[in-house]
Amino acid sequence: MGNFQIRTDLALEARECITEPEGELRGVRVEEYYRDEQEVQVTKVFIESKNGAKAMGKPIGTYVTMEAPAMVEPDEDYHREISECMAEELLQLLPDDKAERSVLVVGLGNREVTADALGPQVVDNLFITRHVVREYGKAAYNCSKMNLVSSIEPGVMAKTGMETAEIVTGVVRETKPDALIVVDALAARSTKRLNRTIQISNTGIHPGSGVGNHRVALTEETLGIPVIAIGVPTVVDAATIVGDALERLLEGDEEFDSIKYMGQHRSAFAELNNMYMTGKDIDAVIKRVSFTVSEGINIAMEKGME
Repeated sequence: MGNFQIRTDLALEARECITEPEGELRGVRVEEYYRDEQEVQVTKVFIESKNGAKAMGKPIGTYVTMEAPAMVEPDEDYHREISECMAEELLQLLPDDKAERSVLVVGLGNREVTADALGPQVVDNLFITRHVVREYGKAAYNCSKMNLVSSIEPGVMAKTGMETAEIVTGVVRETKPDALIVVDALAARSTKRLNRTIQISNTGIHPGSGVGNHRVALTEETLGIPVIAIGVPTVVDAATIVGDALERLLEGDEEFDSIKYMGQHRSAFAELNNMYMTGKDIDAVIKRVSFTVSEGINIAMEKGME
């Protein structure tokens, strides 16, 4: 039996699952640093070649992972610090060839499914400016320079009968933004990163990929403008949880490998692999985390306003 397929949207976890004799993977570079003031661990994974992309199962590009263990806590001051940290990382990935940007934010997900409601709830808390500036000019905000922010919540195909990419492509064609920011819920490999991690990448996104429901990609290649993806892991598949429990149970057994064990007993874990789990307090967590992400986008968009 082959190795059991681990499902994760986090480039950091995908890299951790690959073991190389020399500890390095050709075409993949990793940088790590810790922000003491915000208590955030930042890991940047750079996939620089086709070989690296094939090994990682992800497109060539930059993936920034922010791990903040206290992000699930109801501490408004701490969440503000995470938002400011996120804004700095986001600005580094956005194209800086223009003094002012027009940015369209897309909130992916299903508002009626709490664990998948991150995107729609982020959109709810954004500072939208495009319509005001177009109607009254920048003087409405007492600024001479201003980024234009618009947003859309495309919903899910079961309700709209349309691919997300079809809706977004039409809006991009009509409104002509300089860049797209897509927000979506992700799947994690580790329960320790559930709702405590933010990933930002410049490679776009495949809606629904976290639960194995691949749709048409939202990327620079398909839309013609830079696409920045922001995600927070809100679910983990049940098979992974069982594997982690077995690993803890047999912690003293150095030869035990949960991934190898699940691969050898693939049929027993097949049904669990189609089930996704989340925390019992996910409604409160999504409300807090979505506000943190929206504030990060707001802070980034307010930079450079004069």
